[in-house]
Amino acid sequence: MSAARHFTADLLECWSVPESERDSAVLIVDELTANAAQYGRECMTLVLALDHDALYIVVSDSGTAVERGPHDVAPDEHGRGTGIVTYLAQSTEVHQTCSGREVRACLRCSA
Repeated sequence: MSAARHFTADLLECWSVPESERDSAVLIVDELTANAAQYGRECMTLVLALDHDALYIVVSDSGTAVERGPHDVAPDEHGRGTGIVTYLAQSTEVHQTCSGREVRACLRCSA
């Protein structure tokens, strides 16, 4: 996931994305790629697209739907990542595809 964070930070700096928005995007990428690495099996793809006032972050993996953990697991142990992504992103979507799962996050961006 370190490579994904560094790639994202470097690319967004090249695109002149303001630092605070860049930091939010890097955090979103970190959370989504960590989930993909944990649940996604073999393959993971990261796509970043800047379009007008929005940054689109898409992480695809070859995993199946994520099973929810038991209710007796402490909230500090699992599940914070998706909450962070939901809080930072303007919108999020999760799709099952024929080859795995795709998570999309859209972040307002003033670049």
